[in-house]
Amino acid sequence: MAIVTVLSPINALFYVLCSYGVYLIYWQLTTGALRRCLITENGCQPAKEIPAKDPILGLDVFIDNYQQFKQHKALEWSQKKFLELNANTIVIKLLRQRVIFTAEPENIKAMLALNFKSWSIGKERIHDMKPFLGEGIFTTDGAVWQHSRDMLRPNLVRSQVGDLKMFENHVDNLIQAIPRDGSTVDLQDLFFRLSLDISTGFLFGESTDCLAPGISTVSSAEFAKAFTYCQNPMERTEKLGIFGFFLPDFQFKKYCKVVHSKLIFQSLTLPNYAKPMFINAEPNPEFVDDIVEKSLAIQPKQLSESAEDSRYIFLQALIAQTNDKIKIRSELLNILLAGRDTTASLLSNVWHSLAIHPAIYARLRAEISHLDPNKPPSFEELKNLKYLRAILNESLRLHPVVPANGRQAVENTTLPLGGGKEGKNPVFIPKGMVVGYSVYAMHRRRDLFGEDAEDFRPERWLDGEAGETKGLRPTWEYLPFNGGPRICIGQQFALTEASYVTVRLLQEFTTLESRDPEPWREKLTLTCTGLGGCKVAMTPRGSGA
Repeated sequence: MAIVTVLSPINALFYVLCSYGVYLIYWQLTTGALRRCLITENGCQPAKEIPAKDPILGLDVFIDNYQQFKQHKALEWSQKKFLELNANTIVIKLLRQRVIFTAEPENIKAMLALNFKSWSIGKERIHDMKPFLGEGIFTTDGAVWQHSRDMLRPNLVRSQVGDLKMFENHVDNLIQAIPRDGSTVDLQDLFFRLSLDISTGFLFGESTDCLAPGISTVSSAEFAKAFTYCQNPMERTEKLGIFGFFLPDFQFKKYCKVVHSKLIFQSLTLPNYAKPMFINAEPNPEFVDDIVEKSLAIQPKQLSESAEDSRYIFLQALIAQTNDKIKIRSELLNILLAGRDTTASLLSNVWHSLAIHPAIYARLRAEISHLDPNKPPSFEELKNLKYLRAILNESLRLHPVVPANGRQAVENTTLPLGGGKEGKNPVFIPKGMVVGYSVYAMHRRRDLFGEDAEDFRPERWLDGEAGETKGLRPTWEYLPFNGGPRICIGQQFALTEASYVTVRLLQEFTTLESRDPEPWREKLTLTCTGLGGCKVAMTPRGSGA
């Protein structure tokens, strides 16, 4: 007969405490010893910590941070914390998790370049974005990420991004959408629709045509709405309040299916070689693996048609490199995410600044005055517009489109600066710890960009301006497109598109008046743009005004 021994509560608690004690001793002799050795060898000191009234969970800091986010002042709040502690690397406790934030170029350089293999993009980012984007360049690490980058980078070389003809039809639709009677228009809305049109045209060979009068469909509008929601993890907190951080987001799952659905991809009016895949297609809101499969099966026809059409189509180039239908779908969505939002946010921020700085707008108009107003600019002409590039640089400095980012340590490591009272010592980072870096705060540091770091002054980038022999030549203190091995491979595409659109608007419209009722405030999604949009009035060329 089996004898079952029932432990009393006191005995059970005793065994639990003994087991935990044994675990602590083992941890201190192994993991703890390795950490102490690394700390001693490098002379690490702790970074300054944001003081919290709640020493256990840091609830007061969490609530303060959340309230600032609701007021669209989260970036300003983080910048103030650096200034209050007189430090460029700080520790914040959020619900028992200690997170380090840094605005120190050397620390960012260590994470993104020097010690690249010690860091990952983080489990949270992969968990949040993988259902939407799949396994692509923005949602993977290690060998999988390297394969994505090696596959995609050749498709974004200058010979592709320098083909400005891909922009013109869409920019013409933009111009036609702007009122010519001096009434108010929100350029931000138009820029986001424009960038989606351009991105889908570049990727798929045909566009959503959100700006084209009479062409855009209900399905393409639904696609744009779903895509916007999925790439905005902050939106549910606006609807559900603080509970949005913890409750499941069923709307996200629904919209992921919309983005991936057969009907929505059909609405993109794919090029002729891809159209046969939709013949007799049944309505089906599932993933579009079968679509890519059929596209792969008609390669001979594709090659025949591409010989007649000199346009570069990203999808064709991707299919030429892989026959993995899931990989193709994922990479297309990853690049669409980057191609749409970064450029639209940049254009919106640039034109908001131009509208409230008439002198800068006038100087920019003078720079492009030698161009033929009836002829779109060439790639070489865009490259020679130094003041335009200075304006783009300054906008990306003051309003970086990706104002904050982060990494998670995959092993015990260190940051070179931020420890101790003076912040000169290294900081120990245990495996699994998250380190966020604020590009926004770093770009506004007065010790790096001068006492006028909060001002929009493009001249700081030009040689021989404001008594300076040379304009700014920043390195790691200026990171509009990230840095290191994961530097944005589409930055040239974004800058070319922003330059082309700006010049074409300057050629078509002579005056610009701000109609924004309030100063710029942040609107944070995966990128950052102005909350109030970019409301302006514009006078067309030849109107006599």
